[in-house]
Amino acid sequence: MKFSALDWIVIAAYGLGMLGVGLYYAGRTKTREDYLLGGRRMRPLEVGISLFAALLSTLSYLAWPGEMVKNGPMMFSALLAYPLIALVIGWLMIPYIMRLQVTSAYEILEIKLGMAGRLAGSVMFLMLRLLWMAVIIYAAGNTVLVPVLGLSPAMAPWVCVVLGLVTVAYTTLGGLRAVVLTDVIQSAILCGSAVATVLVISCALGGLTTWWPDHWLAQWAPPVYGYDPSARVTMFGAILATFTWYVCTSGSDQIAIQRYLATRDVRAARTVLAVSLGSDALVTVVLGAVGLGLLAYYGQKTELLPGGVSALANADNLFVQFIVSELPRGVGGLVVAGLLAAAMSGLSAGVNSASSVITVDFLDRLAGRRDHSTLTARIVSLLVGVVVVSLSLLVHHVHGNLLEICYKVVNLFTAPLFGLFFLAMFVPWANGPGALLGAACGVAVAIAINYWKEFTGQPGISFLWAMPLSLLAEVAVGAVASGLFRRRHPNE
Repeated sequence: MKFSALDWIVIAAYGLGMLGVGLYYAGRTKTREDYLLGGRRMRPLEVGISLFAALLSTLSYLAWPGEMVKNGPMMFSALLAYPLIALVIGWLMIPYIMRLQVTSAYEILEIKLGMAGRLAGSVMFLMLRLLWMAVIIYAAGNTVLVPVLGLSPAMAPWVCVVLGLVTVAYTTLGGLRAVVLTDVIQSAILCGSAVATVLVISCALGGLTTWWPDHWLAQWAPPVYGYDPSARVTMFGAILATFTWYVCTSGSDQIAIQRYLATRDVRAARTVLAVSLGSDALVTVVLGAVGLGLLAYYGQKTELLPGGVSALANADNLFVQFIVSELPRGVGGLVVAGLLAAAMSGLSAGVNSASSVITVDFLDRLAGRRDHSTLTARIVSLLVGVVVVSLSLLVHHVHGNLLEICYKVVNLFTAPLFGLFFLAMFVPWANGPGALLGAACGVAVAIAINYWKEFTGQPGISFLWAMPLSLLAEVAVGAVASGLFRRRHPNE
């Protein structure tokens, strides 16, 4: 490893800077609405970048280059779904959400589905985001920090604890304003570090054209464009899965809805969405270039790989290996700071949004009174961080590369959660009992598709179909069940 003192100075300065932002906003956050929603007057450009950073995380930052190395660019066809996502969310979902001056997204569910529907949505969100944050810490600790520090894998839990504590500290102190500002800083760092990696590889190999492939590589599975549920990735499947994920997340996840509500009006909220999608598309392309560059670099310099391990077998770790062994002094520290930035942005957003849901949907609603101070929200944020760090110690039991872990663990409840919102917004006769039955069916379908091989020992359909099919099953069952449970008017 060639990690130098300058690299450590860059990383230390980054960590201290994040804590400084939290301390700065700690004394400027006076009310709970300031803490959870930034006073509903935040600038949409900053909030849009924050939404992008919150949804990216270390998982995507490491998974996209590894996916490109091992399986090729088929997953990047998902970018074709972005214009349709902007249309559906921006003109169907956001106007509905912004009309309601709520703090928690799941207050919307109570209007149509009753208290049970609201609590079901809150519980699914918390399960989704707690698992998501646990995988973020696991990926950052085990895949990044342990190799960089040269530690034994047995030290990984302690690394996860330190990473979690630093992030929870500035999130707990500064609230959403601190989260948004740190997200903007972290987005610049993670984007800059990816570009720096591409430039270093280009210089080492003699230019961009030396590593950019001019044909479909033999080790990648042949491209499939249409419907084929048995193929791991198809263009149609990637577009459909991405469209489903973005619509489900943007239309039901507290992380996204909280940021819409932090702005003034519908137009500002649409700007948030557009900035988030544009930033995500740009960084995804850059990370894809990182993957292609790494594949070419280690294809030419096989002696740099650990003995007996090919680039394909080590796909998820190539980026980290390149950072610690090949980057110039100072640049390695910048890229590691980018990886930490991706982890911290997702973790801070998750902690803040989970705190708002627990505070509003459980403490306020069940206690029957509203606490306007920031103390309770800060205590809840701290407790959420403790739970997440504990869960991160169990993630290694899930099999698959990082991208598959994202879908099989993190996205397990994404479509079922949005199914509740779809029933509440667009099915006039939907009611609580029918929606809950539909949600149970949606979760069952998602689990069955994602873990079919573990349950039966036989390969099933691609994990990319879990979200679309679970959403379809939930809406169908929820609509039919709501009709059966509907109370008839006395004159009918």
